[in-house]
Amino acid sequence: MTFEQTLDVAVRLGVATLGGLAVGIEREWSMKERARPPRFAGVRTFAFLGLIGGLSAELYNLSLPGAGVALLGATCFLVVVAYGITGQGGDVDGTTEVSALVVLAAGTLAGTGRLMLASGLYAITALMLVEKSRIHSLVHRIRSQTLEAAARFAVLALVILPLLPEGPFGPPPGVRPRELWALVLIFSGLSFAGFVALSLAGPERGYRLAGLLGGLISSTAVTFTFSRESREQPEHRRALAVGVVAACTVLLMRVWLLATVLNPAVGARTVPYLAPPFLVGLAAVGLSLRKDPTRTSETTVPGNPLRLAAAMQMVLVFQAVLYATQWIGGRFGSPGILVSAALLGLTDMDALTYSMVTLGSESVRVATAAQALALGALANTLLKLALALTLGRGVFRRVAGVGLAALAVATAATVLLSLRWSAPGFV
Repeated sequence: MTFEQTLDVAVRLGVATLGGLAVGIEREWSMKERARPPRFAGVRTFAFLGLIGGLSAELYNLSLPGAGVALLGATCFLVVVAYGITGQGGDVDGTTEVSALVVLAAGTLAGTGRLMLASGLYAITALMLVEKSRIHSLVHRIRSQTLEAAARFAVLALVILPLLPEGPFGPPPGVRPRELWALVLIFSGLSFAGFVALSLAGPERGYRLAGLLGGLISSTAVTFTFSRESREQPEHRRALAVGVVAACTVLLMRVWLLATVLNPAVGARTVPYLAPPFLVGLAAVGLSLRKDPTRTSETTVPGNPLRLAAAMQMVLVFQAVLYATQWIGGRFGSPGILVSAALLGLTDMDALTYSMVTLGSESVRVATAAQALALGALANTLLKLALALTLGRGVFRRVAGVGLAALAVATAATVLLSLRWSAPGFV
């Protein structure tokens, strides 16, 4: 065996041993801190368990598979016997024994050379052990309604979605069942995320956090969902409205980041268009937070966390908009890139960003691509403003309406200034 090969084996066995040592330190500390009775494995035993996993893999690599399997199997049997002995004494907590099996598995992965995977497994195991109290507290706060909704959503996403055909079916642009169902899952998932955030973080912070994170996925879905929620939860209308404004503000950052990653030239040209409305959105969110009334101590939990019926209605509207856009384009033709961008921005800002990035691959079209993205963002903001004013109620309509109107005005100002000072060819 060469020096390089010996060094490689030493590194793999070292990772296996140190990972077991890290988990063992937590187990040793946990037993002493909580005055628990001693278990079969402490810090040294866990280090040896990781080393045994690595040695088992190394024996297999040395064409001694029988010896490796026997060593690993005997150690697993020892762990099982240890649990049986502690269980007879009335201590049925198997966390230490299960952690030992995980350390053995991670050590085996390290011995086969999968060091990153083994290190990640060690880190996750140690983290779950350290955060025991927080994990238990989180589980105790989960309601049965949350578990039922999560199970239903899992069926919708993991069972129904893969069975649907991709399409398209029918006249252009066609109906794509799988894509439409994915939109249903996005809308329902946001409703469920808001429900969970509301239960865990409280009504004020929960809806704002859900809106902020939802803007990374679909700000239109956040606007639609929260507007509907404002009808059923009047006591949380201001928080819902702030969540909508936050989601629409995050959308501008998302468009800029996506454009910059795919085409830095286009991303740089979008800064003068998207930065002013982004700052206006941040100011609107901050002003809404300062004017927030006293928070309520009780949380009203909606009866239907997934809101499937409302999500399906939104998807039908989305499909109708696609057909309307196709009909307008076929009857009146395409008056230009900017008008097409405004139409596409009504339904899908991500699709618009991808198309404009492709357009911006030609240096003379970079400015046009940036203008088109800004115009699409303006059309998208106006659509969400209409949704908030139509579906929202009470203070939600006022707060969200003012915030979205401010975003629209700031975006429109940048677009108008750019069109005024651009050349006729929009180069």
